[in-house]
Amino acid sequence: MTPREISGGDPPTSSAALLRGRRVREALTGYGFVLPAVVLFALMGVYTVGYGLALSFARWNGFTPNWTWVGFGNYLDLLYRDPAHAPAVQSAAVHTLVVVIAVPLLTVAVGFPLAVALNRITFLRSAFRTVFFLPYVTTGIAVYYAWTYVLQPDGSLNYILKHLGLGTLSQPQGFLGNPTTALPTLIVVMSWGAIPVAMLLYLTGLQSIDSSIIDAARTDGAGNLRTATAIIWPLLRPITAAVVMLNMRDALQGFQIFLVMTFGGPGGHTNVLGLETYKLAFFSNLSPTLGLSSALGWMLFVAALLLAGINVRVLRRRT
Repeated sequence: MTPREISGGDPPTSSAALLRGRRVREALTGYGFVLPAVVLFALMGVYTVGYGLALSFARWNGFTPNWTWVGFGNYLDLLYRDPAHAPAVQSAAVHTLVVVIAVPLLTVAVGFPLAVALNRITFLRSAFRTVFFLPYVTTGIAVYYAWTYVLQPDGSLNYILKHLGLGTLSQPQGFLGNPTTALPTLIVVMSWGAIPVAMLLYLTGLQSIDSSIIDAARTDGAGNLRTATAIIWPLLRPITAAVVMLNMRDALQGFQIFLVMTFGGPGGHTNVLGLETYKLAFFSNLSPTLGLSSALGWMLFVAALLLAGINVRVLRRRT
């Protein structure tokens, strides 16, 4: 008899079979744990996105069993063809463009100096960080309502301005009721909630800069302003790109603050594309408009992709 026959089998082959069986069981176990999440994503993600894309090419009021296919008609109506919807969309696009430009600029203009100042503070640094970061963790519907009360005609802001001798700056109809001040006021409130994140990102970047670079610049005679603009700012350009991208995304697609504080008023002066999409879906008297709402949402999605691509391209070119 051969040694293999004496041993009663092929131990290497049996071990390999056992190993394969164990791997198969582990893989099946892993797939079993992942399957619920995949199903949920397929239902809530892929199906919803596909359904919304198909709806953007149809007319539907949300109740009838059948859709009316119109192809790119919804997109053309929103852009220029429909006199009932196109002017509102065009006006909202202008307001959205203003917000998309102003909010990132204001956030960077305030967040970067704050981060530089906090980076130099050694006494109560953690306390100051917490205070400046509070607007971000407290932003939400309740804070928007609080801001609404502050900005009313008899709100605290008008009260403070009058008692400081700055009554000419107060707004008798409220800062949100004046068409001239409504949109700038909302931009300030949006920036107020976005500045803490920008400040924290900048502060993280400042602490990662080699101190020898700063010391060399000061040895060469560079002052604080020159060091911040010629040394620190270029080194933090990737963080600036991230801050700008995040705020552009929020300004382009976010509409909660406009919904809660003004609902697009007064006279449509604070209406933005995100809010217009919401209005078309749930508050339009001209039915059916769900297809128009879906089409406008996809136009916003494409605009966000284009902005992201431009931001990445500019960042790669400068780094």
